[in-house]
Amino acid sequence: MMRNVGRAAYHAGKLVNQASTALSSGRRERRLRFGLIGACALALGAAYVAYRARKAERDHPPAGRFLEVDGVKLHYFERGEGSPVVLLHGNGAIATDFEGSGLIDKLAARHRVIAFDRPGFGFSERPRKRIWSPRAQAALLARALAQLEVQPAVVVGHSWGALVALHLARDYPQRARGLVLVSGYYFPTLRADTFLLSPPAIPLLGDVMRYTISPLLGRLMARPLMRKMFAPRPVSAHFESAVPLSLMLRPSQLRAAAEESGLMTWAAGRLKGSYKNLTLPVTIIAGDGDRVVDLQRHAVRLHREIPHSRLLTQAGLGHMLHYGAPDVVVQAVDDTVSDTGRTELPLAGIPVV
Repeated sequence: MMRNVGRAAYHAGKLVNQASTALSSGRRERRLRFGLIGACALALGAAYVAYRARKAERDHPPAGRFLEVDGVKLHYFERGEGSPVVLLHGNGAIATDFEGSGLIDKLAARHRVIAFDRPGFGFSERPRKRIWSPRAQAALLARALAQLEVQPAVVVGHSWGALVALHLARDYPQRARGLVLVSGYYFPTLRADTFLLSPPAIPLLGDVMRYTISPLLGRLMARPLMRKMFAPRPVSAHFESAVPLSLMLRPSQLRAAAEESGLMTWAAGRLKGSYKNLTLPVTIIAGDGDRVVDLQRHAVRLHREIPHSRLLTQAGLGHMLHYGAPDVVVQAVDDTVSDTGRTELPLAGIPVV
């Protein structure tokens, strides 16, 4: 009897093993099936995102010119004649931001205006083999200005572009005769957006995100972000037409924006020690309603760091103050260029080149 019980137990165990093997095989098949379905969904999503990016570029083709610098194709606008002015846009934007605000037309009435799509934005390339810090971008733009035979220019930098402008003035003083810094970020601070917006720049993971969920998330976040940038004023319709959302949501531009979100605090920390050594005219313009960059922590502090600088605080304006007060920016440029402006700026005896 014990022998029969043992035999029965053996066969029962065998049946359990077979059933377990079958269940395990079934689970593997289901995992494989779900994996294939997921891979197909990702591939279809990526194809759709790529199609939307190509369509955005067809719907909004480049309207400026191109030049190649160190193997990098740069897109830029050039208007007007006279003393040169260089415009550098902020993170996530493109050079046409300055068209929407009216700055290009207003400045071009008296100046030679050059507005660049910074690397990775608009229609400028951003090769992955480099880390596109503000310093690296300044080096590229300095060579671009030399190629365009631009004399020392007044450099206007908005937001992230202000970091590039500062590096251009510090590292290539022969290219900059003065700075007009608008809504800039100048000192390292703890920021939530550094962590929230930078994942699309992570290798491999970021590539998957940018071709799948990032454009969707970007579309959902776009309106709240724009309201924050323009607050306390409403979002300008000119901005929405000049900087099409479809161009901003292309995977290439999402990568550039994510990289700059991640680099911003580090870059400001690397640069802050050299502010006091700047000798050229510097005008700092900031809105007291800026919800992106704190007025006291950045503009006011930078004004203290650069004793000969001039600080223009705009009441009731936020981060995109060049839409609310373009004439203030234009006047700051004119003052930097003109003899009257040079004598009015408190330069503490420092010669202006």
